[in-house]
Amino acid sequence: MNAPLPHALPILDLDVLRTFTAIADTGSFSTAANTVFRTPSAVSMQIKKLEETLGRALFIRDARSVSLTSEGEMLLGFARRMLALNNEAVANFIVPEIHGLARVGAPDDVGERMLPSVLKRFACTHPGVSVDVVIDQSSNLRRRMDERRLDIALFTCGERVPAPANSEILLEEPLVWAGAKGGTAHLRDPLPLSMWEDGCAWRGAALEALQRDGRDYRVAYMSSHVSAQRAALTADLAIAPLPRSAIDGRVVALGPTDGLPTLGTYQVGMLVAPDAPAHVEAVADHFRAVFEEYGTAGRG
Repeated sequence: MNAPLPHALPILDLDVLRTFTAIADTGSFSTAANTVFRTPSAVSMQIKKLEETLGRALFIRDARSVSLTSEGEMLLGFARRMLALNNEAVANFIVPEIHGLARVGAPDDVGERMLPSVLKRFACTHPGVSVDVVIDQSSNLRRRMDERRLDIALFTCGERVPAPANSEILLEEPLVWAGAKGGTAHLRDPLPLSMWEDGCAWRGAALEALQRDGRDYRVAYMSSHVSAQRAALTADLAIAPLPRSAIDGRVVALGPTDGLPTLGTYQVGMLVAPDAPAHVEAVADHFRAVFEEYGTAGRG
């Protein structure tokens, strides 16, 4: 017969398990931090506490990636089941009785880094609402809103690309120069840049800063997709302006010590169709809440 335990077993925190699964899914602490809207340091502390609670190492960390240990693989199955059961239980009590289709537009960066996890969370609490997504340039998304082809549009804006008067700002965060780790692109003259065409808030901030410093530059790599721009960075073909939260192990932040001017901040704004029905307002309220959570984590 097994001997009785000297004390009660610890209870695992679902919020920590959500962070754990995000790291397992993305293979990166920093990317997972964006997914769960926490700072990388907060994520690291959560995992350290989880490993101490279980007395097992859950991840194998190296310079390029993060992978699960055998104990981590075992926990992942339990974590997914516990989170799914929690969502099922809570949804039976507090899910609003609303249904409908919401048409949402977002720029490439928001669509790649933030939107999937945000909409996944929304689907757990509002299973009766379907969301169709369009990824496009911010200027095109505003046009779609004017033409009533979207119910909600997220967009990037800044000093050079101001937000429309009828919009609201969900998030403001610093822009930084990004380049390959150990790269030399930032030392070349003229400075090679990776960015998109006029109308991009990041481009406006970057070019204004370079012109203010009298630095020669050329657009060496042009793409509307952040993933393609990142490919140019990791190949050390160019540098680019990116949000600070988008810096991960593949690229590093550059600044005045590297001979580059500071870039200031940019914002993520939101437009909601006038007289939006309840299911569209529910999506908009969800965006407000999670972006506020993300901003609070970034200030912590």
